[in-house]
Amino acid sequence: MKPFRTLAACLLAITLCQGCGQNPGNSNNNPEAKSQKISQADLTNLNPRLGGTPELQAGAEGNVRKPHPMSLADLHKKYPTYYVLNGPRSKRQVALTFDDAPDNVFTPQVLDALKAAGVKATFFVIGNRAEAHPDIMARIVREGHVVGNHSYSHPNLPKLADPRFREEVTRTDRIIRSYTGSTPTLFRPPYGNTDENQILWLTSLGKRIVGWNVDSLDWKGLDADQVSTNILGHILPGSIILQHAAGGEGEDLSGTVAAIPRIVKSLKKDGVEFVTVDTLLNVKRDKESNRTGSKQ
Repeated sequence: MKPFRTLAACLLAITLCQGCGQNPGNSNNNPEAKSQKISQADLTNLNPRLGGTPELQAGAEGNVRKPHPMSLADLHKKYPTYYVLNGPRSKRQVALTFDDAPDNVFTPQVLDALKAAGVKATFFVIGNRAEAHPDIMARIVREGHVVGNHSYSHPNLPKLADPRFREEVTRTDRIIRSYTGSTPTLFRPPYGNTDENQILWLTSLGKRIVGWNVDSLDWKGLDADQVSTNILGHILPGSIILQHAAGGEGEDLSGTVAAIPRIVKSLKKDGVEFVTVDTLLNVKRDKESNRTGSKQ
């Protein structure tokens, strides 16, 4: 029995040593733990909130985007004229759209990239952020991009009572009109979440609710390669592409900025034209819309 006991003791000692070497709490033996700490520090430095940008009221995209009873596809099927996910397939055109602008960290970088690439995009702006960054809001308009309404404070709309929901829309309409000279026709609900009653009220104002059929997933903090793959791998004629020009607390959108020139170069090479959403959907704009570049 003695040799057996000696062997068992040796095996126990080896097991304990292996366990110590795999201790996840020991950062010296866990390079991934170090990497996560560095990444979090970088995100803190990139936090738009540090620049005075109002936070998304209902939280970051990843905290809210959940399956809901009536999907975007269901709403589009029921209200195809007013709730659109893409443009016509008959033309080789696509529309770049950027949500949650403006901030003073990522929005200027997106604008720089679009200007260098020679394309116009559609910005779905948040009212309180437009108030916080009037110079960047004016630049969006001055450089010829189209502005759509993305609510005043970015709440989860189906959770709001009707008066509050309507104020989120009309208040932002007034802010946008002060820059563009006209009330925006395009509306995108935060997180893509809305309900039938809200759609019916929005259509009574003559608005188009704009979803998307290509999601970059940039709000997950993806790098440029991942963002480019998510977009280029799903493009069809008439696609409406979802990206972000600002984000929630701690969200790093540098990947989406770096992906812009790659996406534009690749699609232009294939003969694809970049247009704004109103052009893609043949929605008429007021003659003064998006041409003033300053508050009225």
